[in-house]
Amino acid sequence: MEFAGMAEAAALLMFIAFSATAAAAADSSRFDDLFQASWASDHMIYDGSVLKLKLDNFSGAGFASKNRYIYGKVTAEIKLIGGDSAGTVTAFYMSSEGSNHNEFDFEFLGNVTGEPYLVQTNIYVNGVGNREQRMDLWFDPAADFHSYSILWNPRQVVFLVDETPIRVLRNEEKKGIGFPGYQAMGAYSSLWNADDWATQGGRVKTDWSHAPFVVTYRGVSINGCEVAVEAGEEEEVRRCGGSEWGKEGRYWWKAPEMEELSVHQTHQLMWVRAKHLVYDYCTDSARFPSAPPECGR
Repeated sequence: MEFAGMAEAAALLMFIAFSATAAAAADSSRFDDLFQASWASDHMIYDGSVLKLKLDNFSGAGFASKNRYIYGKVTAEIKLIGGDSAGTVTAFYMSSEGSNHNEFDFEFLGNVTGEPYLVQTNIYVNGVGNREQRMDLWFDPAADFHSYSILWNPRQVVFLVDETPIRVLRNEEKKGIGFPGYQAMGAYSSLWNADDWATQGGRVKTDWSHAPFVVTYRGVSINGCEVAVEAGEEEEVRRCGGSEWGKEGRYWWKAPEMEELSVHQTHQLMWVRAKHLVYDYCTDSARFPSAPPECGR
């Protein structure tokens, strides 16, 4: 037991070291080296270190990565809209293109003053989503910056909040459970009005007297296997999936300790689900009389 504890501690320290190294490398890049406005650039304010997206009754705004990736980790430090944010949605996600696209979503659902934000995660596989989970958070996400990350490798997708895992999808293809791999994905974020569904099922509408609504970003980073379009996606899937080293350096996100949660991380995930999960599609028998196959894990 003592040896197992030492092994777990060593794995955790290695995980922290890899994460810190990756973050340092990614943070050395400016936002405009990695990203560009995807719509409404006149509703973006950027000074080189802090980015703000603005929503008013004319428009929201969004940005997208300039490149595509197969496996890696994306992170954004975000301070959400304070006060009455009802009706607004701040999205941070990865997605491929086309009708059969794959996608990993963070969606931060605004609320009336004094009520907690809800964080919705969703996963699309070959164009099919409907895998929503919602939870509140153990802090006020509008009071300060917090980090939100998506780790993606051949074995799992992990959603992390301040490096605490809040959701995991394992690669169980051999058991018939779909896994969103093998498509080059970009990183995106946007701020928009969704008062037809976002707050209390659409019963609470956006109060435009509080506009403009502003969400602030810093430390938006990507550390992953960048796809070379000219090489062809099939070849890039093979390169990114089969290598431990590449033009980006060591593919730390594929290291053995990244293939599954540590014991400590598993305990964190259990705590989050026990204390903060408010909706899980897996237990919604009205929508899914037969639970989707991944829900048995």
